[in-house]
Amino acid sequence: MKTRSLGPTDLNVSVTGFGAMHLSLAGRPDERDALAVIHRVLDLGVTLIDTADSYCTGPDDMHHNERLVAKALGTYDGDASDVTVATKGGLTRPGGRWHRDSDPERLRRTIRESYEALGGERPIALWQHHAPDPDVPLREALGPAQAAVEDGMIRHVGLSNYSVEQIEEARAVVDVVSVQNQYSPWHRRPEESGVLDYCEEHGLAFLPYSPLGGRSRANDLGDYEVLAEMAEAKNISPQRLVLAWLMARSPAVVPIP
Repeated sequence: MKTRSLGPTDLNVSVTGFGAMHLSLAGRPDERDALAVIHRVLDLGVTLIDTADSYCTGPDDMHHNERLVAKALGTYDGDASDVTVATKGGLTRPGGRWHRDSDPERLRRTIRESYEALGGERPIALWQHHAPDPDVPLREALGPAQAAVEDGMIRHVGLSNYSVEQIEEARAVVDVVSVQNQYSPWHRRPEESGVLDYCEEHGLAFLPYSPLGGRSRANDLGDYEVLAEMAEAKNISPQRLVLAWLMARSPAVVPIP
């Protein structure tokens, strides 16, 4: 598989990553099947896996997805030494809901827990602040990440669900290498808001999540007549067509289906 540089870092990753979230939510597959999915992803040449501390079913299940990814890498028969794992912190799951919580003390704790869940032997390659918290100033929210970089638990820091103004504010606190926002043919906000242009201009990686329009749409792209016709003309699937469109939008783009 072709590769792209992850923003200004020395990391080269596959041109598409893999979002592991749905392997840990309610209705998730059993562990054997989940591990088989990740192993198949690695067989196909994917070297960027996206996870988060909050990819789980609730408060008592935090870090499930990180532990699953770590176990998959540890049990893989091939060479996984070049795989970059990107995780996130800043959301909690009270009652199974998604809740923004960037309390600095909690973030300090969850960063260490993510470090340990992912093996605890080398720095987290990419830790991303999952979303700005309206109740916590960005300078305070990102302080734990900067401290973790200095302590050797985090190698690089990214942002998720950020606006251009928030990205600029964050970069005054910590060295930012990537931004992960929702982006697909059905969700063009990064173009309209200027986030995609900003990432390209400043050399940051842009990692679209839900690039195929979300789980409910991804399997049904052939139902869109224009997509189906264009894909047939190229002799590829509509899903591959959409991913190719995203990657053609900017060299900064590394989608995470």
